[in-house]
Amino acid sequence: MLHHPACCALNPHMSRRSLLQTGAAAVAAGGLVAASPWLDRAQAQQASGRTLIKGATVVSVDRAIGDLPQGDVLIDGARIVAVAPSVAADGAQVIDAADMIVMPGFIDSHRHMWEGAIRNLIPDATLRDYLGLILGKYGPNYRPDDVYIGDLVSALSALDGGVTTVVDWSHIQNSPAHTDAAIRALQESGIRAMFAYGFPLLGKPWWADTSSHQYPQDIGRLRKQYFSSDDQLLTLALAATAGFGNMDIATKEWGAAREVGARVTVHASGKDQLVKLSKAIKLGPDTTYVHCGGYGTDDWKLMAESGGSYSVSPGTEMLMDIVMPPLQGALDAGIRPTISIDAETNVPTTMFAQMQLCLAAQRVALTQRKTQGEKDLPKMISVRDVIEFATIEGAKACGLDRKTGSLTPGKQADVLLLRKNAINVLPVNDPLAAITLGMDGSNVDSVFVAGIAKKRDGRLVGVDLKRVADLAAKSRDYLSGKVKGG
Repeated sequence: MLHHPACCALNPHMSRRSLLQTGAAAVAAGGLVAASPWLDRAQAQQASGRTLIKGATVVSVDRAIGDLPQGDVLIDGARIVAVAPSVAADGAQVIDAADMIVMPGFIDSHRHMWEGAIRNLIPDATLRDYLGLILGKYGPNYRPDDVYIGDLVSALSALDGGVTTVVDWSHIQNSPAHTDAAIRALQESGIRAMFAYGFPLLGKPWWADTSSHQYPQDIGRLRKQYFSSDDQLLTLALAATAGFGNMDIATKEWGAAREVGARVTVHASGKDQLVKLSKAIKLGPDTTYVHCGGYGTDDWKLMAESGGSYSVSPGTEMLMDIVMPPLQGALDAGIRPTISIDAETNVPTTMFAQMQLCLAAQRVALTQRKTQGEKDLPKMISVRDVIEFATIEGAKACGLDRKTGSLTPGKQADVLLLRKNAINVLPVNDPLAAITLGMDGSNVDSVFVAGIAKKRDGRLVGVDLKRVADLAAKSRDYLSGKVKGG
């Protein structure tokens, strides 16, 4: 979300003792979250053997491979090993995908996952409403327990909707225990995620009171404790405030991130904001700028020259009365956007809806320019463009394009199977149009992350939904009671 000063993964080699200590700490902090009955099973789960996805319509998002009207994808363990019209794989488990589209998993470049248990809470809210209620009142009342279940609900929902990689923009670090709870939930879910360690929500600027939190210096502990290797599902970033205009604080934030080799993601808005920031820090390809409402030509030029990336949240920006998504400014500068869901409190939470909004936003903006008599307009973005924004461009922004974002042999098997025999898309005349214009979460049949099935036959794998629902309801009721009673 855009911010205003007034408001504001666990290492897979982690020992069982450390895991139990983390769970005990969470219980001690609030008493709501006990060790998951399926956590050990999820941890022990590993991709093994070979799986052949056979006879699917292939949307590879790899320009060398292209799209295949009918093709096979072979997965061996955690990796894709072959994509071709026909693949021989004796002894492999075969998935008959004749009625499916196979494509890479979606990548959400910015989502406030701690809000998962209060999703859809304020459907008619403006940005001012959101800042005052969610960040100003709900956030300060969050316990580590609430962060845990919020993140878990959001991560499982993302997987259910075909998102295999998400940037958890976690600006709820009210204490180190809050941080640990978020990381624990991400690891438990089995999603690929970039944990963007953010500032606390205290009802006042975080730099005015540092007694309860350790932002941003605690990122050093996180690197050592949870992110000592980048060869895991969870990677590390810092979610910066950019000092709300205070360049000394921005320097501190980027310095803390770069000291431990973490990427940076920052909410951005206002003409010449990036121009000002560039005078305090060295801009680089390690930074993703979110929203970018009001950015001027010089800002976009600096972003492009530095190799930075741009995350658009069309649902938030249009539905919360903030700004028309500034897609054209990025495109004119040669920047390929990424797409993000943002806040689950009042926007659509699937990538299908966000791709549709992205298409609409750019085309409506061009239509407005046309009706005003402008000639020689830029080209409309295509359905292929938004699929790339939602996959490979997101991977690039996370520094993960060598691992994910396309069906490319050698990459990890983050793969979706989408039902094309469903009434909302049949008969499929154009697979790309079916994905972007016709489909929704009901079309997501299967989801694999690093070769592990997280959803099969339309159902999440290994998830106790009753437990998750009960914890989410308890968290929501507690928070709502605190806010209404306070």
